[in-house]
Formats: sequence, C-alpha cells, structure tokens
Amino acid sequence: MPSAHLVVFSLLLFTYYSVWVIILPFVDSDHVLHKYFLPREYSVILPGIAAVILLLCIGAFTAVIMWKNRKPKKVD
Repeated sequence: MPSAHLVVFSLLLFTYYSVWVIILPFVDSDHVLHKYFLPREYSVILPGIAAVILLLCIGAFTAVIMWKNRKPKKVD
C-alpha cells in the first residue's frame, strides 16, 4: 500500500499548489485563507529548487551507471 500513500500525497500536493497559484491571487490579501500559504514568491522558487535537485539526481544516476558500465581499454 505504499503506492496508495504516494498517490494521495501527490494529489494533496497538487491541490495545495493549484489553490496557492491559481485561486489565491484572486482572494483578498486580508482573508483568513492567506495564513495557510507561503508568500507568492515561493510558488516559483520552491519548484525551481525541486527541478534543480531532480536534474542533479538524474545526472548523478546517469554518471554512476555510465561509470559502472565502462569497458576497460585493451592493451595490445
């Protein structure tokens, strides 16, 4: 059942981010809903940081796989 937990977490994260980015700009700034969300600048910064980390992990994984699969040079 860990996959079900991952799906639920992803759905909650997507809903939270969608409300934060799409709906919150149209709500008055003194509304109580604003206290549950970070400032709007973070809606760009956090996904950017997550994208950089993801790309670094993919690059590191690719480097490790290529390093392990390299063939030694033949000595004639």
